[in-house]
Amino acid sequence: MTDAVDRATSDAFKAFERAAADAVERVGPAHLRTLADRIAEGGSEAGIVAAVPLAGFPDAARRVLATLASVRMPAGEAAACLRGVAAGFERHRATTTVEPVWTGPSTPAVPVRSTAQVLVDLVNEASRELVLMTYSAAPYEPLLGALADAVRRGATAKVVVETLQGAGSALNGPEPAHAFAGVRGVQVWHWPVAERAEQGGRMHAKIAVADERVLLVSSANLTQSGATRNIEAGLLVRGGAAPERAAQHVARLCARGVLRRLS
Repeated sequence: MTDAVDRATSDAFKAFERAAADAVERVGPAHLRTLADRIAEGGSEAGIVAAVPLAGFPDAARRVLATLASVRMPAGEAAACLRGVAAGFERHRATTTVEPVWTGPSTPAVPVRSTAQVLVDLVNEASRELVLMTYSAAPYEPLLGALADAVRRGATAKVVVETLQGAGSALNGPEPAHAFAGVRGVQVWHWPVAERAEQGGRMHAKIAVADERVLLVSSANLTQSGATRNIEAGLLVRGGAAPERAAQHVARLCARGVLRRLS
């Protein structure tokens, strides 16, 4: 009987740990601390769940609260555990790794990850926010499917593209923005020609950022050719300040009206 109770208690604590780990991934350490504060204050479930107006927070909070009910941990101890998870997540995120990413011919002696794999994996990692920038764009089904899944998870997805007008004669065919028309919930932005200080300036950046903690900088456009056919090179940065600053820079350009919403 005692062994069964011990196993049940152990399973309950593991469920709480998983819920806390999932919550910090989905809402970030700052919002997990808010959840910890509300739990420590002894608020109602409805009040705790509504504490942060962020997509994904209510579900994450409910899961943590449900597992707490099984653990029967005092509110103060539970809050301390959640704050510890938030601190551990921040320490892990502060560790920076950089790896090369390539499109094109591979060499068995020097293994590198492909742009196609890294791009889709990055989008699949996002739980809160995605920022993509590309000069040219064409429908690339693996990316579009991953974007649709990210939006369904509650992540905001912002894509900044060049326009035919902005590119002059350098681009032809459909507008790059049309590549994302089939993905409900994706925000498409552009750099209006009137905002360009120099004639002939282009929106030529190619980056992808997930949750301000993973950054891909690449020569590849968001096209089938860029992901799988051309020779393209890039760097994948995990942790550190670079992903956060890249996402925040784009956010400020949008807030100031330098970048404008297309759809």
